[in-house]
Amino acid sequence: MAAVTREDRGKDDLAGLERNVLTTTVERMLAWARSSSVWPVQFGLACCAIEMIATTTSKFDIARFGMEAFRASPRQSDLMIVAGRVSQKMAPVLRHIYDQMLEPKWVLSMGDCASCGGVYNNYALVQGVDKIVPVDVYVAGCPPRPEALLYGLMKLQEKIRERARQGGTR
Repeated sequence: MAAVTREDRGKDDLAGLERNVLTTTVERMLAWARSSSVWPVQFGLACCAIEMIATTTSKFDIARFGMEAFRASPRQSDLMIVAGRVSQKMAPVLRHIYDQMLEPKWVLSMGDCASCGGVYNNYALVQGVDKIVPVDVYVAGCPPRPEALLYGLMKLQEKIRERARQGGTR
């Protein structure tokens, strides 16, 4: 049996400490916490809303991203998912709900209708929700599959982490 000196024990303790203790900055910890606990509010206006609801089922398990709790009040949420076409009459309501959300807040445009008006190019519809509120992530499709929405949510999480590392929230 080999003799263990006091210096050797210190090296083992230091190696064990590095293996078992996480060190980070406050900014990175806040970025991780913000991106892992996004609370969405639904703004489902058409067929895309059905796919958004399907994302919350056990098959797609949105809970693994910390987003399973859809809020009924915009004051309790920090992500607005706009799913479907937005009419001119609905535009002020959408803006009002967005203004009620607390900072930091994000918007995800789900589907072709919300992103660019889709196949409905007429005077009654807004040709892209980005004309009303700033959009952070666009999810294409008509309607997009739940997997596409999950991919968009992961991209939003990356964006939240990156902006927090750069020192901004939006």
